[in-house]
Amino acid sequence: MPARGGRWGSFWELRARQLQRQLQAKEERIVELETENALLHLKLAESREVAARGRREETPRRGHPSSALTRLRRAAQKLKQEMEALRSSSRGLLQSYREEHRDCLSEIVRAVQTAQLHHEALLAAWPAEAGRLERSLRDVTECWRQEQRERRRLQEALAELKGDIRVLCRIRPLLPFDDKAQEPVSQNSSVSGGVVHAVDDETVLVECTRPGHPLINKTYTFERVYGPAASQRVVFEDVCPLLTSFLDGYNVCIMAYGQTGSGKSFTMLGPHCQEEPAPPSEPCGDAGIIPRAAGELFRLISEDASRSPELDISIVEVYNNDIFDLLANDSGRVASGVKRQVLTTQQGKKAVCGLTYQSVRSAAEFLTLVGRGLQLRAKQPTAVHAESSRSHLVITVTLATATSSRGPSGRPSAPALQLDQSASTEPCRPGPRSPATRKRQSPPMPLRTRGHGLGQVAPDPLGQVHATLQLVDLAGSECAGVSGVTGPALRETSCINRSLAALSDVLGALAEGRGHIPYRNSRLTHLLQDVLGGDAKLQVIVCVSPGQRHVAETLQSLGFGARARQVERGRPAPRKLR
Repeated sequence: MPARGGRWGSFWELRARQLQRQLQAKEERIVELETENALLHLKLAESREVAARGRREETPRRGHPSSALTRLRRAAQKLKQEMEALRSSSRGLLQSYREEHRDCLSEIVRAVQTAQLHHEALLAAWPAEAGRLERSLRDVTECWRQEQRERRRLQEALAELKGDIRVLCRIRPLLPFDDKAQEPVSQNSSVSGGVVHAVDDETVLVECTRPGHPLINKTYTFERVYGPAASQRVVFEDVCPLLTSFLDGYNVCIMAYGQTGSGKSFTMLGPHCQEEPAPPSEPCGDAGIIPRAAGELFRLISEDASRSPELDISIVEVYNNDIFDLLANDSGRVASGVKRQVLTTQQGKKAVCGLTYQSVRSAAEFLTLVGRGLQLRAKQPTAVHAESSRSHLVITVTLATATSSRGPSGRPSAPALQLDQSASTEPCRPGPRSPATRKRQSPPMPLRTRGHGLGQVAPDPLGQVHATLQLVDLAGSECAGVSGVTGPALRETSCINRSLAALSDVLGALAEGRGHIPYRNSRLTHLLQDVLGGDAKLQVIVCVSPGQRHVAETLQSLGFGARARQVERGRPAPRKLR
């Protein structure tokens, strides 16, 4: 009824304006006719004067009227008739205009009265409608909160059933370079296009027969197996629940593991992994987990206006067993990374001294920082991969919520976390880094750093760190004989393989329940100690190549994934969101 009343009110206002315009036009026509009437009267007077003058001139010859006088009289008579017709028409037109004017006024009065009635009805109906809508909103809000609580309960039950360490396996498609130096294989392997097959959604089969080598026929079971045809979107669907857990206060780590060229960087970053990742506005293409996660995180944040979380980003790489801060700006100059040290806080947590953090407020800012870090990441072409990553990339997203106590800079202040100085005797200072395999970039935006030297680190910029999300793109293990690297690249290969072996040793020790876990055998495992042996939800994506010539590395990667599945840890607990 409110909508209909408003529509009729607008109609009558429009009709009244139309009638007023018609009335004004007719009144203008009356003025024109009256002006024309006056002109005709003037012409009639002139004609009469001419006729009178003619009569005076013809008086001496009264018995002989001229033809001019006759024509003049006829013209005068015609003018009289036209004047009478004009007067009659003017009177009729004026009368019709007056009647239409009265009708218009009557319609305007009725429209105003109807509008007033509708207005009064709206005033009476709106309070009741507003109350109904408010009650409906409260009911929907309560249902939404109940659904949120139920979702969290079911998600935690599912996570408990699946385990807090989940291992997924992705088989990349067979590529043209896989045919190079291909040795003869069994008929079954040749027909299927590779030696690694996804038997079902949870089982991987490695089947290979080579002359002079023993038969290989092994199966591995994981939480999920993706075949060569699986899209990036399908892989990301298994990541989405972890992003929700992260916003709920759980520590989360998503890690890609595998030999070089097996598709780790493609899975994590997408086809633009050597430059800036694809923007989140284009998630339908081949965008990897990191750009999709950026868009999904800010979408989830925008859906819950009751919380005001802020995200801080740090990007480091572990290169030649050293940790480099890829967001650091060394003394105002463009740097290819600043060396950092991992220290232990008095709370038993690992912290990177002096690490640079950057607040982000959108997925676009997130990916801009990732693109900057990728420009500085160590890369080197090899015989196996044209853009082989020579370092382990770790992107850390810190979740915190806003507080009312803020320092002079507008950020909250909190007491500093004290570091355990006995954990390391190495000074926390920048270190040199080989520029041979680095790309340069434009000067970065102003950044913040946490840490002011050995002995203390600055608190989280918000004072309330609730959870961390770590996105890890590990460097690929490789055989020096196959990759053909020499010189400095050979040292990089050695460091990569040793760090991955240390990671495997840590998971093996955790799976066996040993008393001592060798975290300090590598900077990589030392950096990820809280993830591997702590309370984080860890998801490992094992990427494997289907080619026969990579079967040894494939078996090693699948064995790593099987070992990770055997790790049993305590159930992770969320930090309470304030």
